[in-house]
Amino acid sequence: MARDRSPIVKQSRREGYALHPKAHKIMAKKAGIPGQHAHGRQSKPSLYATQLREKQKVRRTYGLLEKQFARLMNEADRSSAHGVLPGELLLQLLERRLDNAVYRAGFATSRRGARQLVSHGHFLLNGRRVDIPSIRLKEGDEITVRPKSAKSGYFSQIDDIEKNSIQGPLSWLKSDHKKISITVTGLPKREEAEADINEQLIVEYYSR
Repeated sequence: MARDRSPIVKQSRREGYALHPKAHKIMAKKAGIPGQHAHGRQSKPSLYATQLREKQKVRRTYGLLEKQFARLMNEADRSSAHGVLPGELLLQLLERRLDNAVYRAGFATSRRGARQLVSHGHFLLNGRRVDIPSIRLKEGDEITVRPKSAKSGYFSQIDDIEKNSIQGPLSWLKSDHKKISITVTGLPKREEAEADINEQLIVEYYSR
């Protein structure tokens, strides 16, 4: 399975945005883009550069490769006639990924961690074992942990994982940490996606 394996902290510094919880502390000490001559390269960015950086920030936040992200943007643009703006629909599609739902429900402290859990086949979707992080969820879907996996050390400490998670309750997900299950109760709202995102810049980037 293709994935971006570059250091997440380095990515975070390049985008000026913490893409992973552990990046917050490091970025507080090391501000600015990485590289020996980074400070000498910094200048006022052009509109194109601003659009590109926003696209890269969101793509890396959700852990997608370039082609995957472009396909989602194309789908969002084609489906926007139903009354939802392309940028908002893009975020909705990103939020509905299985790995994102596992992260949002507090079963992992990062999206990378959630992606690994899904890839290793620890979850059942509507009773069937799945290992594809990009599966798109719909209302009524139920995600549970495999009985064998539920006995592992990781899931036996799910309460501690939840405490370390920065996620809050969401209108479209209902999680049960005792049963280690997630139920999709609706569609994500724009305000429930990442706050520091300007999706219009991404739409403009792909509209060039």
